[in-house]
Amino acid sequence: MSSNVITLGCRLNLAESDRIHAMIGPDTVVVNSCAVTAEATRQSRRAVRKARAEHPGARLIVTGCAATIEPDVFAAMPEVDGVVLNDAKLLPESWPESRPESWGPAIERAPVARAITHTRAFVPVQTGCDHACTFCVIPQGRGASRSLPPLEVLRSVREHLDAGTKEVVLTGVDLTSWGADLPDQLPLGALVATILGAFPDLPRLRLSSLDGVEIDDHLFDLIAHHPRVMPHVHLSLQAGDDMVLKRMKRRHSRAQSVDLVGRLRAARPDIAIGADLIAGFPTETPAMHANSLALIAECGIVHGHVFPYSPRPGTPAARMPPVDPIEVRARAAALRDAV
Repeated sequence: MSSNVITLGCRLNLAESDRIHAMIGPDTVVVNSCAVTAEATRQSRRAVRKARAEHPGARLIVTGCAATIEPDVFAAMPEVDGVVLNDAKLLPESWPESRPESWGPAIERAPVARAITHTRAFVPVQTGCDHACTFCVIPQGRGASRSLPPLEVLRSVREHLDAGTKEVVLTGVDLTSWGADLPDQLPLGALVATILGAFPDLPRLRLSSLDGVEIDDHLFDLIAHHPRVMPHVHLSLQAGDDMVLKRMKRRHSRAQSVDLVGRLRAARPDIAIGADLIAGFPTETPAMHANSLALIAECGIVHGHVFPYSPRPGTPAARMPPVDPIEVRARAAALRDAV
């Protein structure tokens, strides 16, 4: 049989799966798992069982955030032949039968993303996160924030343009923290400007999820005014109530979110706003939930990634008084209906 990579979760996982697929040998199936919610971890285990049923003779390896956070759980599954942690999954030596022709320089730091259609490609520029949101388990799976140097990003963009890509999507775990760990500590706006200047033949540049408090002035100006930066911003808002945001240990307030969206709309009236939102965070009251619903209307959010809260192992929020699960699901449905 030929090799296969099954991907769950984020765009970064999707891009990394392409690099893994280029390295693994025949008769190998890799499940690139996700742990952003408890349901994502369950889906990852289901994907492992399904992969084994469909490929009984294959070598089955699990990697990704769920496998990194709970390696013993996945290693104990009878279907699994091995577990590769996130910090090793882009290293050729992690795949004993990897193909030497796929070994390029700095492969662990510069995964080449797939063209997800004939015209669009994800380009990872950052991974990991240095923040400590109380609900989030991803730093346990991805580690500290790490940025690709600009020259490596430019190399990846050039490869995609040469392959016919018309739209590049910059992606990362905490995209707006790009550059903070590099020697020059450049902001994301500097990288976006460099890409636009280096590639006048790039028709469209899109940004994945942004943390509003990290949007630097240069980046704001490019989003607001540059014709090749797509008029779409997806914000990591999570909630529309200040007490919930404080208990989440988010770094923005409700008023800051409203102000940011207002300034974006004033500068670029055609902009579309999306958001990540969590329903039923511990201690959330009906009135707090109503504030999140109101934020959707006030900001004109037209697309939402709504996550029903689920406790993640080792996070502070998992120790907080929970909302009834039936109410969590109802609140998630209400948020989805509002966007």
